[in-house]
Amino acid sequence: MELKRKDLKLIETKKGLVGLLQSDHGKLNFTKALRTVKYENRIEELQEELIKLQTWVAENKQKVVIVFEGRDAAGKGGAIRRIVEHLNPREHRIVALPRPNEVERGQWYFQRYVRQLPREGEIVFFDRSWYNRAVVEPVNGFCTHDEYQTFMDEVNDVEKMWVNSGIYLIKIYFSITKEQQMKRFNDIIKSPIKRWKYSSVDQKAQDLFEVYSEYKDKMFEQTDTKIAPWKIIDANKKYKARVEAMEYILVKIPYNDKNKRILKHQNLEEEN
Repeated sequence: MELKRKDLKLIETKKGLVGLLQSDHGKLNFTKALRTVKYENRIEELQEELIKLQTWVAENKQKVVIVFEGRDAAGKGGAIRRIVEHLNPREHRIVALPRPNEVERGQWYFQRYVRQLPREGEIVFFDRSWYNRAVVEPVNGFCTHDEYQTFMDEVNDVEKMWVNSGIYLIKIYFSITKEQQMKRFNDIIKSPIKRWKYSSVDQKAQDLFEVYSEYKDKMFEQTDTKIAPWKIIDANKKYKARVEAMEYILVKIPYNDKNKRILKHQNLEEEN
């Protein structure tokens, strides 16, 4: 591979040298190292903007909810971790709720999510959300058809109420193929430090892939509203998906001193 001078300068940086040392099978992979450096530089650039966004939210007592949905192994958690990496932990939360307990099962479905909504000046990230009731629960038999239908009848009005109360609501869906999901499941199973992620629901995900697709499509059809639209991101390439998610969040929130030059892949007219 013939490297340009500007590429050599990137390779000579600390990030570039680290990328080379992490090359596969002990071989120096300049192409991969260069790609890694460019990705990390891009992420850092966007993270600086995210800090400005958070500062605006805190100083102006705004409330932001960012929902990440997608199939198992779509990369939702990893994307959230890169987004919050340099944010003030006092002014954001990540919510990943377990299955509802006996008390919660007897309550209005949205009640436990209402308790997690942001206070003034806070950003809340949902790593899966109330939309479990739209896809995961009916596919796996965790709710009745009536419970599913009640949710679908109510969710748009609930979200409209939240938005009208002053909450910025961003809904992102990470989309992956059946083949990519299987590849990631295999990587998780082989990894001693990631194996815990592989659940009983994951074990059935491949067999139920098409059923998931049917419910996912119904979810988009009925809940992609003007006041709370979905952003569907191709997440088959994790790095690209993380960048696109960051860019979309930065576009949707009208924080001060926004550097629109770096929001390369988004329609800036989407901004609220």
